[in-house]
Amino acid sequence: MFAFVGGARRSLSASLMLAAATLALIGAAPAWASEAAVAIGSLYEPQNLDNTAGAGQGINEAFNGNVYEALFRLNDDGSVSPSLVKDYKVSDDGLTYTFTLQPGVAFHSGKPLTAADVKWSIEHVTSADSKSSRKNSLKPIAAIETPDDATVVVKLSSRSISLPYNLSYVWVINDQATDLQSHEDGTGPYALDSWQRGSALALKRFDKYWGAKPENDGVVYKYFSEATALNNALLTGAVDVITSVQSPDSLAQFKDNADFTVAEGKSTTKLILAYNDRVAPFDNIKVRKALARAVDKAKLLSAVWGDYGTLIGSFVPPTDPWYVDLTKVDGYDPASAKALLKEAGYPDGFSFTLDTPNYDPHPLAAQFLQSELAKVGVKVKINVITPNEWYTKIYKAHDFQATLQEHVNHRDIVFYGNPDFYWGYNNPKVVDLIKQSEAAASVDEQTAKLKEANIQIAEDAASNWLYLYPQIVVSKASVSGYPVNGLNSQFFAFGIKKSAD
Repeated sequence: MFAFVGGARRSLSASLMLAAATLALIGAAPAWASEAAVAIGSLYEPQNLDNTAGAGQGINEAFNGNVYEALFRLNDDGSVSPSLVKDYKVSDDGLTYTFTLQPGVAFHSGKPLTAADVKWSIEHVTSADSKSSRKNSLKPIAAIETPDDATVVVKLSSRSISLPYNLSYVWVINDQATDLQSHEDGTGPYALDSWQRGSALALKRFDKYWGAKPENDGVVYKYFSEATALNNALLTGAVDVITSVQSPDSLAQFKDNADFTVAEGKSTTKLILAYNDRVAPFDNIKVRKALARAVDKAKLLSAVWGDYGTLIGSFVPPTDPWYVDLTKVDGYDPASAKALLKEAGYPDGFSFTLDTPNYDPHPLAAQFLQSELAKVGVKVKINVITPNEWYTKIYKAHDFQATLQEHVNHRDIVFYGNPDFYWGYNNPKVVDLIKQSEAAASVDEQTAKLKEANIQIAEDAASNWLYLYPQIVVSKASVSGYPVNGLNSQFFAFGIKKSAD
């Protein structure tokens, strides 16, 4: 899944009237939902229910680990552990993985899990029609064999040290399932109960689940289009927990109130100014470095998030093993930016169009960039587009000069090793380093290669990495057991407990 688009971010001019109007859109809870069911407030409604079909980050938040499971699970602390795999072994040459499936696993439809389902699910992600950004990471898979119903043999064309991690993105689906964009048939602790588009998505506990039972009767994801309305939903008891607060100026009302708990976790969400590195002037490294130096990122972060968030200097957050502090590479220096533009052949600057998603903080960030770049002679025309337009125009057609976007994926430096990715960055050295890292025989070797790639990408100013979002979860004090880090926007609901208020 490529989780980079979702619902609206915070609006600086939101009002309680808008909040009330938004709350009115939330329908009544499904008939099965009891007082023990957990109401989860979110800004990220899925666009559809198939994580290979451009569903956005909302589908990962609601379905990953809850409705669908994978052979492996990416845990909230960033570790990877077996899920639908009972055991596995790797050949001495690292080219053959043999997985033994958990016994007694059934899909929500009642069909038993078999190796054929796993094979189909992997091929669903790697198919030509798949829109999953992770399918490139699965390219080393040369063949999948199913010698019996409980055994899956994956044969590789080259070593893939990250294969268990990459398989954590592959939801195992009933190979006979149809219409995946509006229906599901997973093996998770919850099954889809109902989806009121524009309002709520309800999950009911699956009583025949093969693993540990959830700590609650079920969950209802309630969707809002504006952050102030979401906060007020928690204040008024319409929801029990907010998956990710997007309005830092609202936190005081929760921090100073014993009825609520504020938890700060670790984020993987980056706001970036991405260039189309295929086209002039962004194919010129001096231009890209000049624009990086022209933007006061600390000032932008403060304007959007106050005292929260982190400057990173590259695409890699501190939670990744190959993180390096690169904030001083092309640090804020407008005079140097002007000099670089002159060297690049643009002494009087240039003009470009910035395609900007229509939800916060993108419009605010775009206006800030427009102001900053004007100081070095670069004129920015802001073109506001919807998430669907962004996906079609930018991600698929590569029809853009520059764009703003948030990337939530964990360990996604690999995207810079794919010259066909939407931003078109293509440094053969980086491509080779990332390829070598995946073929590494040890984690230490993999980490060293990716650190080197990370430094090179930053030196090339491949994109302009503006800041790392904070990850803040707020709940009623009576609610516990929820994840706080939100890696890849996943939000495991099965451990959430709700006691009497």
